[in-house]
Amino acid sequence: MHLSEVMTIVIAFHGNGYKTFKEFYTMHVLTSWREAFPNLVSYTRFVELMPWCLMLLCCFLHTRTGEITGISFIDSTPINVCHNCRAHSHKVFKGLVKWGKNSVGWHFGFKLHLIINDCGELLAFSLTPANVDDRKPVPDMTKDLIGKLFGDRGYISQKLFEELYERGLQLVTKSKKKMKNRLVKLIDKILLRKRAVIDSVNDHLKNICQIEHSRHRSPFNFLLNLMAGLAAYTYLPKKPSIDIYPKDLPALPPALF
Repeated sequence: MHLSEVMTIVIAFHGNGYKTFKEFYTMHVLTSWREAFPNLVSYTRFVELMPWCLMLLCCFLHTRTGEITGISFIDSTPINVCHNCRAHSHKVFKGLVKWGKNSVGWHFGFKLHLIINDCGELLAFSLTPANVDDRKPVPDMTKDLIGKLFGDRGYISQKLFEELYERGLQLVTKSKKKMKNRLVKLIDKILLRKRAVIDSVNDHLKNICQIEHSRHRSPFNFLLNLMAGLAAYTYLPKKPSIDIYPKDLPALPPALF
């Protein structure tokens, strides 16, 4: 089999509703897709071929990023590698994963950082251990972005704001309770309320594209599953999005925007 065929099948798994790849390959691919893939191999052999297409899949994923519209949203989501009670005996990702904490609680694994546009399309992504500060990968992820970047309070940093602003990107976040009130444009307030769209994207990635599970036997398989899930998301016909200028919104003075 060609690596392009392996990559196609791996991506297709994340959009077919099967819970395990073995079930998908043995019950669907081997029985229904032989005409499309005449050189199909056994499941065991296919699993051996999968890691070889990882680099090709990473390059392909970067060609599937969305359009830079000037309005972007950033957030991070935990990628657990096992249940918390099994963290002390977990060996597959030994030395690669860390403990992290978010608003939900403690988790053991990685952290996926995402940037999307207002149409729900992926613009940039980064994978780090769970204990990495959300603000650390932002400069590298936003090198090609312009306009406004909306994030939660975890991205508040004057140094980061100034660094991005010099490159033509304005970081917009809500203020913390003890911070002084600052003047925020009406359109920025509206878009901050729409920031939950990226939570919907994370939900799609985990529940539809299945980027998170605890059955990985090697780091290569984990990365392959993650990259394929992200690639499969880009093919979803309907993604979470926001209507920035709804038709029923009455005309407002330009100064408010």
